[in-house]
Amino acid sequence: MKKSILQEIQDAVIQYAKVIAHVIRVDVEIVDTNLFRIAGTGIYDQSLNEDMSQEGFVYKHVLATGKSQFIEEPGKHELCSVCPKQGCCEEKLELCTPITLGEEIIGVIGLICFEEAQKKQLLQDLSFYQLFMEQIADFISVKAYERQESERNQHMMEILLQVIDNVDKGVLVLDGSSKIVQINDSARKQLHLTADCLQKQIAMVATSDSMLGVEEYKVVIDNSTYFLMGNLLSVSSGLASYDRIFIFDEIKNVKSGIYDLTKVAMPVTLDNIVGCSPITEQLKGRLTKIADSNSTVLITGESGTGKEVVARAIHAVGNRNDKPFICINCAAIPDTLLESELFGYVKGAFTGADPRGKIGKFELANRGVIFLDEIGDMPLYLQVKLLRVLQERKLVRIGSNQLLSLDVRILAATNKDLKELIKEKKFREDLYYRLNVIPLEIPPLRKRVEDIEPLVDSMMEKYGGLFNKKIRGIDRETMGLLTQYSWPGNIRELENTIEFMINMADENGYLTRDTLPRNFFDSQDFQLDQQRAREFKSLRQVEQEHIMQVLRQFEDTTQGKVAAARQLGIGIATLYRKLHEIEETLH
Repeated sequence: MKKSILQEIQDAVIQYAKVIAHVIRVDVEIVDTNLFRIAGTGIYDQSLNEDMSQEGFVYKHVLATGKSQFIEEPGKHELCSVCPKQGCCEEKLELCTPITLGEEIIGVIGLICFEEAQKKQLLQDLSFYQLFMEQIADFISVKAYERQESERNQHMMEILLQVIDNVDKGVLVLDGSSKIVQINDSARKQLHLTADCLQKQIAMVATSDSMLGVEEYKVVIDNSTYFLMGNLLSVSSGLASYDRIFIFDEIKNVKSGIYDLTKVAMPVTLDNIVGCSPITEQLKGRLTKIADSNSTVLITGESGTGKEVVARAIHAVGNRNDKPFICINCAAIPDTLLESELFGYVKGAFTGADPRGKIGKFELANRGVIFLDEIGDMPLYLQVKLLRVLQERKLVRIGSNQLLSLDVRILAATNKDLKELIKEKKFREDLYYRLNVIPLEIPPLRKRVEDIEPLVDSMMEKYGGLFNKKIRGIDRETMGLLTQYSWPGNIRELENTIEFMINMADENGYLTRDTLPRNFFDSQDFQLDQQRAREFKSLRQVEQEHIMQVLRQFEDTTQGKVAAARQLGIGIATLYRKLHEIEETLH
């Protein structure tokens, strides 16, 4: 059976019983709602915790009614009619008062006289003794309430600690001396502390920096220093041993969370570098060799050659592939905003800044890779700051005085001639040599014609799936046109062309000359390419192209093919044989 509230504070109840007995000089008995004797004096002193349910009839009545009861002639009162001691009761007088806790009756105080002198004494000033018992009942009630509140607080604290232990953020509970009195598993892991870290002294000071509305704190424990983002909460005086609660995350975890929220899923591997040309194979080999290095890479090449895909492949193959890959286009962001994008700022750094502060791309990329695309468009004043970051591997946010250490691999790319920009005083020579540790040049598509066909196959599969179209293939004439074209826009232009062609493809599922965009034929590059291609076209290819051109003038029926054969001056059987040869050529 669960203990009653009076049993839980039994020691205090016994002391109150002794006080009553000492003041009034009669025997005292205190019972709980289960009619167990919690306290007693005189003849009851050695009978504590006894069950009185078979004899405490007056107590039962007080518990049921909540009213005090005065029995001047015990054994003769109507409440004594069922008592086994009726007619032979030793008691001379009984005065009972309920003990209440809120609306609940939790026990009864009983005064029992066994001598006529005691009875006479009580009867002389009964109202005083009644008031005195009510006051003692109130004292016991207050003690019970305090016990109940203590249990409730303890229970709430246990629940709170269970919640604390199951949150991802670190939680430190400190006392007034800045000693650890509670710590959760996350905090132990982040701060590399063992289970015996309670009562360790810590030093904590705000750095005056904040990010996204969360303050940064410098925390020192056992000569180890941590920079933590969190909230320091004061605890009300109700919990003496609890002064402050610090809920925090390491800065790297804050950055990682922001990165996860903002990153665009773009899984890239070496397989994304499509091609079978010797140049492409050589490029893949170089990427594998440099992937695990921490050296800076400068990727150069014309616009549209796939410099970002190469950068992402380096990240994917390297030993930082489980860390952030942060990409920023230096040409796409206004000069006035680029510095804050790269290096971040604290709250109040400048007019118009986000009042919560901002984490820069370099911080987000810490432990991972940052890709600076179009580095040739970076303004000179920022080139100085970037050079310092490259040399020192440290940075300071705008408006801050905190020096932040960086562990980040830098990949840069440009379609401009940086050496020419150096001559024009538009790019720093010292920065160029810092960036150009490992140079990677991506050749234009016209210099690796062998890659065009596998690229077309890959793009047909990609956009056929995206547009839910069944693409059977591309005819030889059209593939010839694609391979003969010089592609000034490189892979990006080729991809846009294939996407257009798939949109234009009809139900037969073949990409033909008719699906090519009109501007493809109108471009000067195409005209020149066609002129060069005609000089080297075989008779067989000319014949096949002529047959397909004539067939497009007639319906795709048996009668249409008969008419086409007549137009070509050959028999229908010969036409079918040549169509079969063309089909084999396509596959």
